Amino acid sequence: METSVTKASKLRRLRGWRADFSLNKGLYFLAVPIFLYFLIFCYLPMFGLVISFENYKPQLGVLGSKWVGFKNFADFFGGPNFLTILRNTLVISFLGLIVGFPASILYALLLNEVGVKWFRKTVQTVHVLPYFVSMVVICGLIIEFCATNGVVTDGLVSLLGIPRENLLQNPKYFWWINLFSDLWQGLGYGAIFFVSAIASVSQELHEAAAIDGAGRIRRAWHITLPGIMPAIVTMFVLRCGMLMQVGGDKILLLYNPSIYETADVISTHVQRMGIEKMQYGYSSAVGLFNSVVGTILLIVSNSVSRKLTDTSIV
Repeated sequence: METSVTKASKLRRLRGWRADFSLNKGLYFLAVPIFLYFLIFCYLPMFGLVISFENYKPQLGVLGSKWVGFKNFADFFGGPNFLTILRNTLVISFLGLIVGFPASILYALLLNEVGVKWFRKTVQTVHVLPYFVSMVVICGLIIEFCATNGVVTDGLVSLLGIPRENLLQNPKYFWWINLFSDLWQGLGYGAIFFVSAIASVSQELHEAAAIDGAGRIRRAWHITLPGIMPAIVTMFVLRCGMLMQVGGDKILLLYNPSIYETADVISTHVQRMGIEKMQYGYSSAVGLFNSVVGTILLIVSNSVSRKLTDTSIV
């Protein structure tokens, strides 16, 4: 039975909600399209996840297809390519996290040290442009450069003395080709967030440190980096949550059966099994596994960040 104190608390909360709604009606109405967007395109389609547990046939529909339980998951985990696909996904992601993430921070710090404003903005603009180039064009350039007589191949032959071959036909080169092309395309864009964070660091601290005799490197290490640490932690947590989300569009445009050993990742495996072989239930189960693991990684990395640095995304 509810006590008078409980009822009074509920009434206060109700009055508080009504008062907030009456004061901010415009904001609530502005939020309605956003709410509908996520409801229609993000939450309602989650009903389709049920096909992960079915031998889904389009002609039978979701409700008419045969229920197979966890068979699709068992087929994936017990398949001959599971460990290879998981390894490739994690290696490509970790290379981007270990090399690409610090490179964006370092690039932002270096840009901040450029004293000539117009030159700094020009360099930043030029380095951001590749991000907006079509992935088809990027992959076409990579294929040409890594061909038997390509620019990259000629350079490696002359510098390292490796045998002349099509680099995209040799599985041991794919991880590095993917990493360096990602750096070329995304380094400038990835640094935008950190450049903005650096702009908010107090210049008075830099001036005081300069008066005390601190050089640029010491000021960057002891003032700039601690000042942008919340931004670094936020981006790091988000990157950890996306370790399993390796983009498959670029790999699909680059890879071929000769480099499946190092190029096949979860997203490309889902595409091949779902679209080419029409195993819709199986590919949905793999995608669900990928999403669940990514969510767990995001929660764990956020919790660790909160405990170690007192900074988190929520």
